[in-house]
Amino acid sequence: MSGAKPADKKNYRELYTTVENLSIASGLAMPRVYVIEDSSPNAFATGRDPKHAAVAATTGLLTKLKDAELEGVIAHELSHVKNYDTRLMGVVAILVGSIAILADVFMRSMWLGGRNDDRRPGNQIFLLIGIIAAVIAPIAAMLIQLAVSRRREYLADADGALLTRYPDGLADALAKIATDRTPLKHAHTGTAHLYIENPYKSDSKVAKGNWFVNLFSTHPPVDDRVRILRAM
Repeated sequence: MSGAKPADKKNYRELYTTVENLSIASGLAMPRVYVIEDSSPNAFATGRDPKHAAVAATTGLLTKLKDAELEGVIAHELSHVKNYDTRLMGVVAILVGSIAILADVFMRSMWLGGRNDDRRPGNQIFLLIGIIAAVIAPIAAMLIQLAVSRRREYLADADGALLTRYPDGLADALAKIATDRTPLKHAHTGTAHLYIENPYKSDSKVAKGNWFVNLFSTHPPVDDRVRILRAM
């Protein structure tokens, strides 16, 4: 889906050795390394556990970041691997989907059996509460999923900074990635949450300072992430 191809150690030596060195430093097994031919600077990690993990970076990331900045990004992604974030978000997504399915089943059963319902006032109130809960529950579950995603990004930032011992490297990288206006060619809603920064560049200006938009975002505001890293 992302157009990633295995990174050749000879052609992408800097990326490969960075992943290798940080994997050793963090005590993780060496993940598979991939490169995405795209001028937009971004990266992501995936895999159900450290033994089945993969890290992917765009060519834009490799050409536009300094060595310390690249280390910060890779350390962030390896922290996702170490914290089992892909597995965690998969479980959360299943729970959110289950809630949505149960709400849909309730609504359908209510309409199909509505004609035989007892019309007493008490039952009507209970039915109304059930309808409201069925409508709100999937939305609340989705908001919880997005909140968990944002918290894991903060955690990966902190763990990545701890791994490199240089928070400014990741902070500088995030600032560069966020201000780069080149859109990611293979951006997809199903994988957008995996990237270190939202690949839909057009959303950043709208989201800045807008708490409602940020509430439905998979990533925390870059300004907040950079501020926290600078304070470390």
